[in-house]
Amino acid sequence: MRQVEIFRRPGRFAGWPANYGIWHWGAEIVVGFTVGAHKKVERGHAIDKSQPVTNMQARSLDRGATWQIEPFKGARPGGRGLSADEHMNAGLRLAEVMRAETAAVPAQPLHFQHPDFAMMLARTGLARGVFSFFYVTYDRCRAWKGPYRLPLFASSGIAARTDYLIQGEHAALFFLSANKADGDEGKVICVRTADGGQSFQLLSEVGGEPPDSGDFAIMPSALQLPGGPLLCARRCRDGASGLSWIDLYASDDGGRSWRYLNRPVEFHRPGHSGNPPCLKQHPDGRLLLIYGNRDGPFNICARVSADDGLSWSGEIILRAGGANGDMGYPRAAVLEDGTVVAAYYISDRPDGDGERFIEATIWQP
Repeated sequence: MRQVEIFRRPGRFAGWPANYGIWHWGAEIVVGFTVGAHKKVERGHAIDKSQPVTNMQARSLDRGATWQIEPFKGARPGGRGLSADEHMNAGLRLAEVMRAETAAVPAQPLHFQHPDFAMMLARTGLARGVFSFFYVTYDRCRAWKGPYRLPLFASSGIAARTDYLIQGEHAALFFLSANKADGDEGKVICVRTADGGQSFQLLSEVGGEPPDSGDFAIMPSALQLPGGPLLCARRCRDGASGLSWIDLYASDDGGRSWRYLNRPVEFHRPGHSGNPPCLKQHPDGRLLLIYGNRDGPFNICARVSADDGLSWSGEIILRAGGANGDMGYPRAAVLEDGTVVAAYYISDRPDGDGERFIEATIWQP
C-alpha cells in the first residue's frame, strides 16, 4: 500500500473527487476534481468563497504511479465552476449564469458502450432550486460534450454527483441525490434512460425519503453484481442526533424496488455529516467500500465483504494522518489485476491549516 500525490499547490484548495468521478481504460486512469483558493476556517471546508473555482482532471498512464494535470475541456457556462455553488459567494455561482434549460437534449442517442466513453454528472448547488446536467466523452476525457439536461423528476431540486451504471449501448441507470418534500437535499433516486440520454424514467427511491428535518440520505455509489442484484450505498445523517453512517440496499428487479441489507459503516462523532461511500468489486468477487472517516483520527478507510455485502470486515486504514475532517470524498478505479487506485482529498499539516490536496492510495486488497 502506498500513497501518490496527484495535485498539491501551496495556497490552493483541491477537493471532492466523489463529486466528479474517476474512469479507467487498462493502465490509463483519469480523476476529476475542483480547485479554489485556500482559506483558514474554524469549521467546514477551508476554501475562500470570494474566489472562483475551476474544474481540473488528472491523468495517469502508468496505473496511478505518476499523474499529469489537465483542465476540464468541456463547456462551463460563464466559465464558472461545476458542482461548487454552495462554496461560492454571490457573483461567482454557476446558477447565476445557467438555467436548467440551458443544457441541451442530445440530438442523437449517446453511445454508452463506446470503448473510450466516460460520463460526468454535475449540478449547480444544493437545496431548493438546484438542477443537474451531464457531460460525455468518447476520447478518454480529452474533450467533453455537453452539458446535457437532466429532468427534475417532480422534485424541487436534483443535486447530481457522478454515479451511473451502463446497461447497454443506449441504456444506463443514473443514481441521483434529490430534494426531499421539505426542499432540502436528502434522498436517493434511481432513473433510467433507454435512448442514449434523450429521455429518462424515474424508477424508484433507494431506501425511501428520510422522515425528519435535518435527515439526509445522499451521494449514492452503485454497482451491479455479475448475474445478480444491483447494490447501492448511501451517505446518511440523522438530523436530531447529528450522527452519520453508510447504509446498503439491494435491488433484484433492475432498480425498480430496493431492500435494505445493512449498515456497513457507523460514525460515532456527531456533527460532521459523515462521508460518501465508494462501492467497488474486486476481480476475485469481493466487495470494497472506501470512505473517509471524519471521526478522528482522520483516515481514509475501507471495508471488505466476501459475501456480496451481507457482512463486512473491520475497518482497514488506507491512509492515516489526515490533519482534520476536511477530507475524503473518494472515488476508486479497480484495475484488471486487482490493484485499487483510490483518489481522495486530504490535508496533513500538523496545525490543520495546510492546503487540501488530491492524493491516491494504491492498494492490493
